[in-house]
Amino acid sequence: MIVRPYYLDILKTYRDVPLVKILAGIRRCGKSTILDMLKDDLLGSGIAADHVIHLRYTSEELDDSMTAKQMYRDIKEKITDSERYYLLLDEVQEVDGWEKAVNSLLEDFNTDIYVTGSNSKLMSSEISTYLTGRYISIPVFTLSFAEYLEFKKDSGRTPKELLNEYIRMGGFPIVALGNFDERSSYQIVEGIYNSVITSDITKRHNITNFDLFNRVVKYVVENVGKTFSANAIVKFMKGEGRSLSVEAVYNYLEWLEKAFVIYRCQRYDMQGKTVLKTQEKFYLADASLKYCMMGFNPKSVAAMLENIVYFELRRKGYDVYIGKNATKEIDFVAVRRDERIYVQVCRNLPEESDREVANLLEIKDHYPKYVVTLDELAAGNINGVKIMHLADFLLSKDY
Repeated sequence: MIVRPYYLDILKTYRDVPLVKILAGIRRCGKSTILDMLKDDLLGSGIAADHVIHLRYTSEELDDSMTAKQMYRDIKEKITDSERYYLLLDEVQEVDGWEKAVNSLLEDFNTDIYVTGSNSKLMSSEISTYLTGRYISIPVFTLSFAEYLEFKKDSGRTPKELLNEYIRMGGFPIVALGNFDERSSYQIVEGIYNSVITSDITKRHNITNFDLFNRVVKYVVENVGKTFSANAIVKFMKGEGRSLSVEAVYNYLEWLEKAFVIYRCQRYDMQGKTVLKTQEKFYLADASLKYCMMGFNPKSVAAMLENIVYFELRRKGYDVYIGKNATKEIDFVAVRRDERIYVQVCRNLPEESDREVANLLEIKDHYPKYVVTLDELAAGNINGVKIMHLADFLLSKDY
């Protein structure tokens, strides 16, 4: 088993803290493997095997009539003394009312609880009702470039070759573990996408006009890294002769978010120091989701570089915004506690323009500023703005 130490370190930080640890992310991003890693770590640290209760609640393995009470009773039967038990519960959202069972297990027994899930049933308002202040949500993303290199360390390919592959193939672990060609990789990712759309969205929300929903998804995918509004989608659909309300668009976007297909990035007014509610951007859980739907297009690489950088910043614990500085836009303002960095992303540094650097130089504070590019020769420092190759940026421990 290939270990993802980043997530294991986070879970070890919260070990024995009386909170339910919820690992949430798109299907097949590696949540089950992270629970396996945790189990091995617990056993390796001397916890008795019968005090680590590891259960999977996938729809294939689940009795259709499983209730929260049954879930509670099944686990209760396995707890036979007052010592601490570690509960590792995989894909709990398949059990209606799982929050009640987990809350009772937390209250009634000496337990340390970890759960995973991959759709909106996991993040429903029920959590607020039953687990208020008693859980920590840990987002799980597809592989970072550093993890991808680790997965591919025996491939014989150079880091540069692997970066190009990572940009084209994305970071789903199942793809990285194999040695697939591009077509096969996209077929695998398309299968993941279809299972998310079918199981986590259309069935759950009873979407009847699947064609219309699919067209909205396609619009979002085509416009990754661009600001747009629900009204823009409605207008676009009208131009195609399709009728759709703004409310329906908001619902579709919310359902895609709750299934962890897309992630919302809000705009931040750097002068007014406020988060703006309009003209947001959306990023895809993995770049390969775009390519599996629309094919790989070299012209779309610039937007997907942004996508990759956005998730790298999220992995490193930053809250990420689009920066609005008067009339200028900064690709990312990343905030972590009292730290802040500014990042511009471009495929190549334009020779005739210094726009990428100039936008950053207009920010009159002393926080670190970066231009991240695929340009092989771009490096160095321009008036305090650091120019970094994408690979170096992705592999940096700190900024």
